[in-house]
Amino acid sequence: MRTLPDAFIPELPGRYNGKVRENYDLPDGRRIIIATDRISAFDRVLAAIPCKGQVLTQTARHWFEQTADICPNHVLDYPDPNVVVGTRLDILPVEIVVRGYLAGTTSTSVLTKYRAGERSMYGIRLPEGMRDNERLPQPIITPTSKAFDGGHDAPLSAAEILEQKLLTADQWERVSAYALALFARGQARAAERGLILADTKYEFGTDAEGRIVLADEIHTPDSSRYWIAASYEAAFESGNRPESFDKDVVRAWVTARCDPYRDTVPEIPVDVIEHTSKVYIDAFEAITGMPFVPDLTGETVLARIRANLAPYFS
Repeated sequence: MRTLPDAFIPELPGRYNGKVRENYDLPDGRRIIIATDRISAFDRVLAAIPCKGQVLTQTARHWFEQTADICPNHVLDYPDPNVVVGTRLDILPVEIVVRGYLAGTTSTSVLTKYRAGERSMYGIRLPEGMRDNERLPQPIITPTSKAFDGGHDAPLSAAEILEQKLLTADQWERVSAYALALFARGQARAAERGLILADTKYEFGTDAEGRIVLADEIHTPDSSRYWIAASYEAAFESGNRPESFDKDVVRAWVTARCDPYRDTVPEIPVDVIEHTSKVYIDAFEAITGMPFVPDLTGETVLARIRANLAPYFS
């Protein structure tokens, strides 16, 4: 299977290796961000999924272009289907998660906490008697700390963010407004495509002038939970998870076999990897309305990327 499990390019400076993306900081203040095919969940890398990096980069490109009127973003150029060149930012230490439904499988999800009996979380009180995957009375922001060194993200409230001086009051107000506006745009556009954008996460940073700028990715299958709208009512009434376009495919396979926060995760089988690749491609086409065309040039994906990034080597 043609995949990009890593993107080490020694000719580029300032490498930072994330769970999914590999970053290179250029001396002039630009950052090269390469989306690999790694799939990450439960704070660990689980496998490499064919075409995933291209899907993520091109889906994010679609949404950056669709939301540029709402807030500034980091994008400068796309020299390769897996690569975005952006303005280097000082990333804010809070991940902004917006949720429209009582859903999720991770330890920080509102559904996991709700099932455990919690009703007050993230500084918000949820009503009694809610059911799995039920629409929330209104979208809520459930921020978490951003674990830069591979640690676990931790839930935060607005009060804790301010008390710990993670953000200033003005920064919190601005990122909250941006996040809710972006989510509203995403839900509206998704509905036009027969999809439900159930929840998503945003990452913001500040540029050299101190402006808050949207970074990383937006409304991709990795950062967001999409459901097929036509499947929602029947699934909700029967207590099942609606058909999805997100990496819950892999999450569900793993959680059915182990506790991923405590146990060794089994190797993901080839048929699950191939199915997940199809899910990502289907997601791109459903979300954007465009056909997905994998770039098969170059001997390998990495060789193609190296060739396209050669102008940046100096």
